[in-house]
Parts: sequence; structure tokens; C-alpha cells
Amino acid sequence: MESPSNLPPRRTCLHAEHVALGAVMVDFHGWEMPIRYGSIPQEHARVRLAAGLFDLCHMGRLEVTGSDAAAWVQRVITNDYDAMKTGNARYTLITNEEGGIIDDAVVYRLEESVFIVVNASNRETVIAWMESHRGSLDARLTDRSNDLAMIAIQGPGSARILPTIVDGIDADLQAMKYYSIAGARVRGKRAWIARTGYTGEDGFEVYLDAADGPSFWRRALEGGGDRIAPIGLGARDTLRLEAGMPLYGNDIDLSTDPFEAGLGFAVKLEKPADFIGKRSLAARKAAGPRRKLTGLRVEGRRVARHGMRIVLRPTEGIAAAEAAGVVTSGAPSPTLGFPIAMGYVDTSVTGKDLQRLAVDIRGNLELVSIHPLPFYSRTRKKKQGS
Repeated sequence: MESPSNLPPRRTCLHAEHVALGAVMVDFHGWEMPIRYGSIPQEHARVRLAAGLFDLCHMGRLEVTGSDAAAWVQRVITNDYDAMKTGNARYTLITNEEGGIIDDAVVYRLEESVFIVVNASNRETVIAWMESHRGSLDARLTDRSNDLAMIAIQGPGSARILPTIVDGIDADLQAMKYYSIAGARVRGKRAWIARTGYTGEDGFEVYLDAADGPSFWRRALEGGGDRIAPIGLGARDTLRLEAGMPLYGNDIDLSTDPFEAGLGFAVKLEKPADFIGKRSLAARKAAGPRRKLTGLRVEGRRVARHGMRIVLRPTEGIAAAEAAGVVTSGAPSPTLGFPIAMGYVDTSVTGKDLQRLAVDIRGNLELVSIHPLPFYSRTRKKKQGS
């Protein structure tokens, strides 16, 4: 991906750490980020089996303060902020008046402010959107993206490693619920630890002073020993795809609405407060989606990639294939051992026609079968192993 306006890519506070570790760096939405340190499948497996360390400092980190902070956030998100208690986190969407998705985000309710994490590519867009809908509310938005580092520790071993590299946590780490946040201290400074993530595994995202990011990164790798390894964007993508988590710009964007994307759980039409896009989303929900984001297993060994056509396999040549949708994400699954993909399939395709689904991979039709999302679930894994 090219940097906006051909500007040189930005670098996170951990850039020197990645270079020292021999990472392969790429331009990602205007940021120079590690795509891998070694083998993507090995990094993927490390997160599934032990723990991985992620640089997420390219993400947008916004803080909203003021007496009307809650009202402002309620106005621009689809989830119900008022239903959250202090220390809660919620996945939410930010939509326009037509119900198109501007961004997906995680909102945290802190004691004195609202903390919002948005995608790197949408940070400036979200800030401008929120400011344009503040009106006369007594609230302020502060972009904390530069002064706070964001580092994730993900994997089944993360809860054992994290206490060894922070000074203290204002909560029982083992008792912390998924999608919650608690105060902590790193080098004596205020920090936050959230039990959230984008891998399908248990894990935490740590928000700390950017100046302490590099030393925290090194302590995590040294303290975790062979239980933890740095993980690049390549494995982050295969991990989130196995977990059925959408990627903005691939699986969701302004042209999609929450219901066709399978994200209706984050739209609270019943919340008392009005929000931007509510009327359009109510109408879209009532009408039902014309397409649906669907999990796909490729029956062959070829990989279905973003933008490839989903078709109904004809009895004749490929030219007779009937359009049925489009692939949005695809990759080999290191955990499952076969290629997987997500894509929008027309809801008119039902019954026996589902058995004719195929993907046009560079002129060859590869049969695909519907696979329930997520492809991988740590909860399901535990049940199967018990």
C-alpha cells in the first residue's frame, strides 16, 4: 500500500526494535510496519500455542472528556455506551447517515473519560466525523495516538507473562473478563491493560507512555523467554481471518452495512439515545440483507484472494459462470491446514446452488464450501479437548 500523497511512511516508537530483530518491513496505511520476523506460519502457531507480541502503535487512540462526553459518543456509535459500566469495553461501529460503515472501533469506559481505538487508516476520518457532529456539547476529543504506545500480548500464555513485566495491575488479572479494561503501572507511570484482541486467542492490549514502549517491548521478550515471540502483520492477518474478524478496507467499508457483514450484534437500535444512521439501519434490518459475509473453505490448494469473483460453477465453460458474490479476505489457514476465505455471497443463492459455489482464481474455478464463522474458536478447541 502506498503512503497518502506519496509521503514517507511514519514509524512507531518500536521501529528500532523491529529493525534490530531483523523484521521485514512494509508500508501499511502510511506506516512502516513489520510484516514478519521469520516464518508467518510459525509466528501464527506461536500465538495459538503460547504467546505473541504485537506492535499496534499505528492504531488510532482517542480520548473524549467533558461533561457531555458520553452523549457525544452515544451520538456517533451504534452500540450503547450508556449500558456500559466503568471498566467495560465494547466493539462498535461508526456509520454515516445511510448506514455505511465509516469504521469499526473498540470503546472503553474509564472513570473520567471515554477511550476509543480506531483503525490506522481511518483515524483522521473518525476525528473529523466526530468533530462535525459535536454541536454545542461540552466535550473534547484528544488524539492520544502519539503519546500512548499500544502493545498487545496474545495467546494462551499471555496471562502468565504480563504480570512479570508491569509494576502492578489494579485488578485480578485472572478474574478480568473478556472485553474489560483496568489501570496498571509501567515504570511507575499510569497505564491501562485491556483484555481484548484481534487474534481469536485470550490476550491483552497494553496502553502506556510511548517513551516507555521500547523498554516494555524488550522486557516482554526477555521475561517471556521461549514462551513469547514478536509477531508481524502477516500472522496477525491469518489469525484474525481464522477468528472470523473483519478487516476494514477488505471485509467492511462505506459500501457495506452491519447486517450484511454479520455485525448486527453491535447495533443497538433499541437504545434510547438517537445515533447517526439509526433510521437507515432500522430500514436495512427490516428489509434484510441482499448479501451476507460468509466463511468459505477452498476445496483445492489454491488461495482465494481479495476481489476474486464468487460464482455458481456451470456445466459448461467458465464464461457461463453466474456471479454469486466476491471474496474479501483469503489465506492458507496454518491451524486448519487448508485455504480459507471470507466473502459476500448473494442471499438469493440457496439450497443445492450452494453446492455449486466456486471462486474464479486466475481463470480457474475452484470449488468452495460454506464454512461457519469463525473458522477457529479457542472456546470450541477447549471443549473438543476436554
